Amino acid sequence: MRLYTIGFTKKKASQFFGMLRDSGAKTLVDTRLNNVSQLAGFAKRDDLEFFVRELCGMTYRHELRLAPTAEYLRAYQRGDLPWDRYAETYLALIRDRRVEAVLTPADLDGGVLLCSEATPERCHRRLAAEYLAAAWGDVEIVHL
Repeated sequence: MRLYTIGFTKKKASQFFGMLRDSGAKTLVDTRLNNVSQLAGFAKRDDLEFFVRELCGMTYRHELRLAPTAEYLRAYQRGDLPWDRYAETYLALIRDRRVEAVLTPADLDGGVLLCSEATPERCHRRLAAEYLAAAWGDVEIVHL
């Protein structure tokens, strides 16, 4: 199976939707805790659902089981929680949620895990993809 990841910041809408369309992915899986902020621009939930359907022929789903908690996300964003600790906390959270048992490879095959970070290095979408790949096996991760 193939699982993609993408962030929307530091991308123009044309670049973002072009990458999604060209990937061949089937579903955009929104892993953000807050997806309705005005700061999200073209990536606000309702707009995003419309754009991925109309521009990319994809479906959209919001998957809160893959979202971080507000407490830890705020602490990390403020600089009160270093990346390594945030990553450990996030991985413990999704392990406790048993996302690998609740979600199936069929649910996410050809899916794109979305968050706001421009690159995957310090982003929960990468952690989620790697966690699921380790749990399920035979998962190719492609960072768009």
